[in-house]
Amino acid sequence: MQRIEELSEEGDRYFDGLVDKFARSLYQAPRGELRLAMLDHLLPQMLDLSQQAVLDVGGGLGQQAAWFAKRGHAVTMTEPSADMLAYAQHWHAACDELSSQVITYGQAPLQHLADEHPGPWPLITCHAVLEWLGDPRAALASLAALLAPGGQLSLMVFNRDALRFSNALKGNVDKALNDRLEGQGKRQRLTPISPVTHDQIAQWSADHHLTIESVAGIRIFQDYLQHPPTSDAERDKLLALEKQYCQYDPHWRLGRYLLYTLRKPETVI
Repeated sequence: MQRIEELSEEGDRYFDGLVDKFARSLYQAPRGELRLAMLDHLLPQMLDLSQQAVLDVGGGLGQQAAWFAKRGHAVTMTEPSADMLAYAQHWHAACDELSSQVITYGQAPLQHLADEHPGPWPLITCHAVLEWLGDPRAALASLAALLAPGGQLSLMVFNRDALRFSNALKGNVDKALNDRLEGQGKRQRLTPISPVTHDQIAQWSADHHLTIESVAGIRIFQDYLQHPPTSDAERDKLLALEKQYCQYDPHWRLGRYLLYTLRKPETVI
């Protein structure tokens, strides 16, 4: 049986020993399928894509690296979990659509990227990573430093406000009232240890001279449905609803994930 890592020395959550759970619970389930479908819909709208080099930070099982590689980008995928990285490499090698693409891999936590993959990078993706770190604010500062002037950061974070709302709906009123929302990073539990709010992202971005160019909510309706879709037609209708309102205020604010495009200025005054 694989050993399941808990918190690192930096207070971060890695996922050695949890590859099967991730693949089954997050990507082979309706919520994972919808998340990937929404990224496929939103990324071409929210990013300036010109086949530029991409640094995929905390790339997990490799879905995002594959998405960019299929579109002609030179991708460097980094991931601290050896298990996750091995899964991604094996999957990419077996994928016919990636046979002519080159993806570079690096086993490294975000805190070491300035030494191992300094760039500067014209495009960085960091999806569903900050919420698993002990210090997400410092992580955003590190990402800003890796960006090239004029470069874009595609940042997706687990939304603390949506987690509070979800807990209240489930009857966990005391937890919501006292804002005790963080997971503990133990065993196979997948509640993020550092869920963040939009206001935090806005403030941290401003602190490091990053401009929020666009924002969208992902899974803004799905997690609150009393009767989840059971047919392809119902799933298609839900996806259409998510697409229609994912960037409309107030709906995007309750997305389970918030997706941002952040831009570094050409020059910092």
